[in-house]
Amino acid sequence: MTDKIRNIAIIAHVDHGKTTLVDKLLEAGGAYGDHQETVERAMDSMDLEKEKGITIKSKNTSVKWEDYTINVVDTPGHADFGGEVERVMKMVDGVLLVVDAYEGPQAQTRFVLRKALQEGLHPIVVVNKVDRDFARPEEVHDMVLELFLELEATEEQFEAPFFYGSAKNGFFVGNLNDEHKDMTPLLQGIVDNVPAPQANADEPFRMLASNIDWDNYVGRVALGKVLSGKVAKGDSVWLHRKDGTKVRSKITKVFEYSSLSNSESAEGVAGNIVGIAGFEDIDIGETIAASEEAEPLPFVNIDPPTISMQFSINDGPYGGRDGKHVTSRAIRERLDREVKTNISIEVSDAEQAGVFNVAARGAMQIAVLVETMRREGYEVLVSRPSVITKRIDDKLMEPFETLYVECPEDALGGVMKTLANRKARVENMGSNAHGSTLEATISTRGLIGFEFELLNLTSGHGIMSHLFKEYAPHCGEITTRSTGTLISMATGTAMQYSLLPLEDRGKLFIAPGEEVYEGQVIGENPRLTDLAVNPIKEKALTNHRSAGKDNTTTLAPPIKMDLERAIEYINADELVEATPNHIRIRKRILCPNERKRMERKAKG
Repeated sequence: MTDKIRNIAIIAHVDHGKTTLVDKLLEAGGAYGDHQETVERAMDSMDLEKEKGITIKSKNTSVKWEDYTINVVDTPGHADFGGEVERVMKMVDGVLLVVDAYEGPQAQTRFVLRKALQEGLHPIVVVNKVDRDFARPEEVHDMVLELFLELEATEEQFEAPFFYGSAKNGFFVGNLNDEHKDMTPLLQGIVDNVPAPQANADEPFRMLASNIDWDNYVGRVALGKVLSGKVAKGDSVWLHRKDGTKVRSKITKVFEYSSLSNSESAEGVAGNIVGIAGFEDIDIGETIAASEEAEPLPFVNIDPPTISMQFSINDGPYGGRDGKHVTSRAIRERLDREVKTNISIEVSDAEQAGVFNVAARGAMQIAVLVETMRREGYEVLVSRPSVITKRIDDKLMEPFETLYVECPEDALGGVMKTLANRKARVENMGSNAHGSTLEATISTRGLIGFEFELLNLTSGHGIMSHLFKEYAPHCGEITTRSTGTLISMATGTAMQYSLLPLEDRGKLFIAPGEEVYEGQVIGENPRLTDLAVNPIKEKALTNHRSAGKDNTTTLAPPIKMDLERAIEYINADELVEATPNHIRIRKRILCPNERKRMERKAKG
């Protein structure tokens, strides 16, 4: 049975076509019946994944091809979700490394490939999008081999087979001159080049929980590769926790992951990737075994978080209006639930009551968590991201990242100037058919908010990616925002009459008719100072001044920020208020007199 199983993860840089490739593998394996409609990016099941067009959580499926079962794990390509990639390495025996035929290996390609090679996995290189304009598959082939050398691949890993094709058009070939037909060459390549899982069916059952899923009927489901023996519903097993304690449990369900769904199976056999339920509480990295004496299995090392943000209850004037879950206890329970299924997030209590520190890989990872929470009915205040510093040999050290930027040539000067302001050090420059490329070393602090600045500087054409590099000495003060704010000095409904003159003062974030409160940031002041304004003042009507006289002038549309942009925009003395229906920016201290008093105290 084990000989007919292949376990692979699909890894790549963001947007190189992993999820589309999984779609085509499923189609080739007969996942869709004759009358079933094919689903685009079927593995991106979360609403946020569909909206952003990126994979956030790694997911399992399997492709039945001829008499083989190919278990496929689709992983995220964005650096912030690297923890999702790291933990699946223990479940698989090989990886499909997907590389864009034009872009070649990018920042995240390097990160995911390094992790796979360290685990001793067998790579298969898939050069995707060969039908793209300016595609250069031969060059990309050489670039990937250079990357293998750089990452110290073994001789066997260096001899990885290459396949060329287009996931979108559903064909792959082992040689660029071969006729373009279908997915068969790639499926055959997986069967031939990825070893069958090393699992012994005759030994007692053992499995490492590499992922945690949730089922509405049976609760927590532990996912992993069965390393030895087999497991069936009703079996009695032992859970070996990380802290050394052992808990006895009874298996209530065994799942197999096939095509587009999971199905209950009679038993989980050695070498297969399965989900098993029956544990009240289980964490990623814990061992499930048939006996109490079994040795716990080692788990992959996870890179530590580099940024931290504070979550707290919404104590603003409109707090509790929108959401169902508004207490600090509800927020804490939700964060605890997230920690159980997301190993790269850490949660701790802050010094103030009802405030929680959430540490993660990047601002985007936390923004996705906050966005998910507000859609579930939570109201929460979120602070600006701050980096996690360390003291090494009595020196203050902070995280630095390698930044890769691609932008049009005419925008290069502006990008360089911005990077200089953020104390980045440019290491490398080059050009390609799309424009200029840049490689720089920048502190994680300097990176916060850079993406939106890049989009503005390049009219939306700039592309960036980044990778954690090292902890290095603190590089001093960095100014990431060169503007002040317009702050509402009153609570009520914003009026067009009041907003019209405010347009001359700066850019507005609100429209007439919106409810605002004292201390809310309603716009941007081009100068560095904060300006208190009154957006709710109505026009005083007299016999000579009619209501409709000024209606001929219209306001420019307000700037509407999504959650991710708002989080990166705010300063240390500001917060983002996220509720199911609103994203507002506000000052930490709403009362202007109290703010002034605190400023004087800080200076004094």
